[in-house]
Amino acid sequence: MDLDVIIVGGGAAGLFCARTAGLRGRKVVVLEHNPRLGNKILISGGGRCNFTNVGATAVNYVTSGSPNFVKSALARYTPAEFLALVERHGIQWHEKKLGQLFCDQSSKQILQLLEDECAEAEVQIRLNCRIHSVQRHEAPEGTPGVPTWTLQTSLGEFRSSSLVMASGGLSFPKLGTTPLGYDVARQFGLRVVEPRPGLVPLTWTSADLELFGALSGLAVDSTVTLPGDAPRFRENVLFTHRGLSGPAILQISSHRRPDESIRINLIPDSPALPLLESERRSGRDLKAILRGRLPERLATAWIQRHGTSRPLAQVAQRDLEAMARALESWEVQPAGDEGYAKAEVTLGGVDTAELSSKTLESRKVPRLHFIGEVVDVTGWLGGYNFQWAWSSGHAAGSAL
Repeated sequence: MDLDVIIVGGGAAGLFCARTAGLRGRKVVVLEHNPRLGNKILISGGGRCNFTNVGATAVNYVTSGSPNFVKSALARYTPAEFLALVERHGIQWHEKKLGQLFCDQSSKQILQLLEDECAEAEVQIRLNCRIHSVQRHEAPEGTPGVPTWTLQTSLGEFRSSSLVMASGGLSFPKLGTTPLGYDVARQFGLRVVEPRPGLVPLTWTSADLELFGALSGLAVDSTVTLPGDAPRFRENVLFTHRGLSGPAILQISSHRRPDESIRINLIPDSPALPLLESERRSGRDLKAILRGRLPERLATAWIQRHGTSRPLAQVAQRDLEAMARALESWEVQPAGDEGYAKAEVTLGGVDTAELSSKTLESRKVPRLHFIGEVVDVTGWLGGYNFQWAWSSGHAAGSAL
């Protein structure tokens, strides 16, 4: 089959790129190895799809390379533009918090939007299509023309003048994720930043598990950060039977280097030392002071590790200061994380230095584009990764 564009991957980025290129008159096919499109779309946002974030800017993305890489694509296709498309399709939505937009009804509506847009653009869709090989053939020397991409697949041979890899990352392996995009990048000499889980729960060491594992199910409003100059995230921290999760932990996990500790402020609204000093004359102990500020089971476990059961009037100033520091900056050294099975996204991917920020085309290999999660761009939790899918798909689709 001779085409203008082959897009490998029928997820958010691939479908939006296909729609964009198809509406420009390009002959496009999307090859998806799963039996249905958009598996990650369907499970996202608890089944309601956090389809964008109205405040998305470059500061909300993590890359190993240039932090400015995402600016061009985000500026050329904005959250407001995707929201207008959602409204044009009659999808009811609501803002949950912090600019996060969700469907009122179902994630299926976003997938249907993309399928309808692709149908209007006369995009061809091929499901259950396994890619066996990817080859690039230069035009014969001295003749006009462009290189030809040839893909051998379980559904036969496909040929095109442009190839877009929108094959995603490695998170949620039960949905059929593969490393195909990374393999193709390496095949053609592009550097790949080593992938690892992102937006992922962290696990306890054995010592911490023994003390804090029984707190599973507790959630506490906290500020979480890392040593040094790192973003701070204030949202819930959730205690699990294996470690820590919740929005604040998922956020910081994408910034955390392996083996790096995290810092948790358990009482973000109250400077700890003045609070403890003001209570010194009351005759109360630390547990009584923390009651109402922390769940009692958490306060008990935390005091066992960092505090004392004595009345604060009997505590030396230096010890009081140490407890205050620990409340404001509880240092937790995770054993690791829960891996791709529980990760929302994949960190790493095709190095942004290898790609044009305007078109997502390889700087080394003309007419080869990488978009979405396969690129070394990871958004914060809260709709930012979907916006990157729409923006990067639009950038590539507009250039094909």
